Amino acid sequence: MLKPADTTSVPTSYAYALLQAAEEKGCDVEALLQELKIDRAELDEALYFSAVKYGQLYQQVMVLMQDELFGMISGGKVRLGSFRMLCYAVLSCSTLRQAIIRSSEFCEICRGFVVAGKLEEQGQGSGAVATVSMAAIRGPEGEDFDSLLASASPDKIRTTMAVWHRFNCWLIGQEIPLAALRFTFACPDEFKVLAESYPAELYFEQAFNQLEFPAEFLDYPIVQNRETLHDFLRSGPYHLVINDSAQRSIKAKVRAILSKDVSDAMPGAEEVASRLNLSVTTLRRRLQAEDTSYQKLKDECRMEAAFHYLSCPDLTNSGIAERLGFDESSAFFRAFKKWTGVTPGEYRKQLVSHSGR
Repeated sequence: MLKPADTTSVPTSYAYALLQAAEEKGCDVEALLQELKIDRAELDEALYFSAVKYGQLYQQVMVLMQDELFGMISGGKVRLGSFRMLCYAVLSCSTLRQAIIRSSEFCEICRGFVVAGKLEEQGQGSGAVATVSMAAIRGPEGEDFDSLLASASPDKIRTTMAVWHRFNCWLIGQEIPLAALRFTFACPDEFKVLAESYPAELYFEQAFNQLEFPAEFLDYPIVQNRETLHDFLRSGPYHLVINDSAQRSIKAKVRAILSKDVSDAMPGAEEVASRLNLSVTTLRRRLQAEDTSYQKLKDECRMEAAFHYLSCPDLTNSGIAERLGFDESSAFFRAFKKWTGVTPGEYRKQLVSHSGR
């Protein structure tokens, strides 16, 4: 088992949907769970599942399937690295409006994508709204859009929409409040639980899968750059799904701050509290109420970063230790072994064996 108390969680249905899709593609799911030290009981007996373990599972499945959008709607395998190139394509945009349009254009020419976000604006002034609807891309790969959408699971559609929303929030550096979320399918039982705490209005059996938000955000500038992109890619795209499920909790906000820099410059509890306009005492009390602590969240962020860095063949273990703020490589080795039960070298061997299958 992973040693730190990985307290941020996602609905267990997310993990089930990912495993089911992987199994349908021929993945040995039981072997994968065993290698990641994930007990089936964790999935069978709880409504929520560790976000850290979900992230590790998602990354492993992407490597194993060689598909960067695995678990989302696509028309075939989307090669690893495509998401990074999409990010580079939109960083030069001036506004969110331009970025959404360019993202759609990228999907039309990149192999494997069959859906893109279609932007529309309605009304004027303060009451104007923007919608981003799931639409078929132009060309041969978009011809089977209707049948693909009809066969897609609700979780796959929801995940795709969630990633679009969180990605746009990241681009402008702030939360985009959703006024409505529309889905083409009937409301599944597990969605009823999520809807109780979701701030947006949810509509089912609609004509489109669609996000709706105030149009004023379309004019917000893109604030990210090549430097911030590196940290973002370290935890994407699966991390976008995790943010969607826990965006309103204090622990999620703390993790969002900590995950931006996992080196020795990682902010302390006092600085994090200040950024959230809280006293340190209040921050610790609220984190305790959510069954976590600053130190536990710090460990989670460093562990997630370690998973990503170890999947990069051009980084040495000593280089990774330095990136994570460890004074010595041996300290990183001990911490990783404590977190996962295996050494960094053993973990890398697992990744190689997965990608070679």
